[in-house]
Amino acid sequence: HVDLNRAGVPLLEIVYEPDIRKAAEYVAELQRLVRYLGVSNGNMQEGSIWCDVNVSVRPIGQSQLGTKVEIKNLNSFSSVSRAIDFEISRQVLLHSQGQSDQIVQETRLWEEGAQKTITMRKKEGLSDYRYFPEPDLPEVILTKEYVDNIHDSLPELPEMKRRKYMSMGLSMQDVLFLANDISVAEFFDATIARGDEMKLAANWIMGDIAAYMKSEKLTINDIKLTLFKSLLN
Repeated sequence: HVDLNRAGVPLLEIVYEPDIRKAAEYVAELQRLVRYLGVSNGNMQEGSIWCDVNVSVRPIGQSQLGTKVEIKNLNSFSSVSRAIDFEISRQVLLHSQGQSDQIVQETRLWEEGAQKTITMRKKEGLSDYRYFPEPDLPEVILTKEYVDNIHDSLPELPEMKRRKYMSMGLSMQDVLFLANDISVAEFFDATIARGDEMKLAANWIMGDIAAYMKSEKLTINDIKLTLFKSLLN
């Protein structure tokens, strides 16, 4: 039996350097980014986006990181945070007990019920992955011109939205709410472009509209709002 539920669905893998302090915040920003770009609905609970994390620790004063452990298929912001915290604690404890040799290169899973990571499979080295070229997949060459054209075609992204709203004098609470959802941001932008009072529009969207969307489990597109200059006046 072959499960074809993802047949024809491309996989986009994004890898970043270990230079962040709050991984869950990064995943949340990545979710906003793919939704802004329209490449995915970003729903982690549906498997549209998920996160694998690599954890390694080092004693204070030591420059080289220890053995890397990978935790697979984390599907919520909270599980990302808890899995990382647990794995750091597990590795630090083994170091403190003089058992750092027990930290081996492996893939682990997050056990939600037990709130801990468990071994999924051991890794010995690259040879275990059986890497080999795929003759049916030609090399893809991305020219600088092509990349530049894609870059120039990008819409206003979440960080750009936040900076714009901050420069307009909105509070940080307003900024974070309005820029979090691309549909809400676009509705707000269209509203103030017609000359509606900015703060009044923000308050109405964040108050009555947000409460209605939450109670009815709808998006701002679902309720088909019209621009409301006459209502605000």
